[in-house]
Amino acid sequence: MRFTNRKRAAAVIAFTLAFSCLLTGCGSKQYTFAYDPDSPISSFQMSENEVAGQADLFAQELCVTASDVTAGAEVDMSEASSAGLFDINGHEVLYAKNVHEKLYPASLTKVMTALVALKYGNPEDIITVGPNAAGITESGATLCGLKAGDNLTLDQALHALLMYSANDAGIAIAEHIGGTVEQFAEMMNEEALAIGATNSHFVNPHGLQDDNHYVTAYDLYLIFNEAMKYDLFSEIISMDTYTSTYTDKKGNAKTLDFHTTNQFLQGVYTPPENVTVIGGKTGTTNAAGNCLILLSKDTSGNPYISVILRSKERAILYEEMTGLLSEINK
Repeated sequence: MRFTNRKRAAAVIAFTLAFSCLLTGCGSKQYTFAYDPDSPISSFQMSENEVAGQADLFAQELCVTASDVTAGAEVDMSEASSAGLFDINGHEVLYAKNVHEKLYPASLTKVMTALVALKYGNPEDIITVGPNAAGITESGATLCGLKAGDNLTLDQALHALLMYSANDAGIAIAEHIGGTVEQFAEMMNEEALAIGATNSHFVNPHGLQDDNHYVTAYDLYLIFNEAMKYDLFSEIISMDTYTSTYTDKKGNAKTLDFHTTNQFLQGVYTPPENVTVIGGKTGTTNAAGNCLILLSKDTSGNPYISVILRSKERAILYEEMTGLLSEINK
């Protein structure tokens, strides 16, 4: 039987509820989480109360910290509200400043949008753009020019979403996968809980300002780390240019042609010696400030995730990120 997007989502949510029931004691054994959805710290370990039958550690493959990690660091992060540097292979937090503080994510939201889309959709799916995606009029919103009735693949929409940060592509993806923006936001929140990102809440797929839409730097690390399990995500965030053709409602050809918003990939800024920036996602709104999350590697090919939220200015953001990446070489 072939599942529709909504049926696939319902099946996963049902599985999540059943799994939660098992862990919280619907059976004969009682399991407890070392964190809960109201905890100020996300994604700690899960263990069984009884010694026998120890449950798998929830965060055994993750970097975890309950507090700031700044000792010995030579990073000037005075103009940013929150920042973190995570050694993926070493499962170590190399730097952390206010990584559990709830802040607005701006377009870093689109990492979660892409994660949900890749989990429940197929890159070859054909998206027919609706009036909501075509009707975004908010001042400052980045748009790739989609019109109602346009037809493009999910793959094309994801390139527009992650490289160009197109908000209209975000709406088109959300309505294709979830049916409505509201239902897609529910899927985003379910996925956040499933991976331990318990201090985040999403109400839209693009990150335009909403007081009830927030993340933490640590949760963004978890979300980005999960998204990297999809080869297409890693491929898209590493691209500097993209050109593709889709069709309007009459079948006429239209072109997507844009450059990445990542100024490391543009060559505007240079990472520290012995560090290579693979890719990432940018985000900026008046409320969120300037935000950036990156995947980088050292000379041995070891991966690192770095994130900065609410930096004062774009130039300062990239200077801070360069300083943060310098900690990799220590």
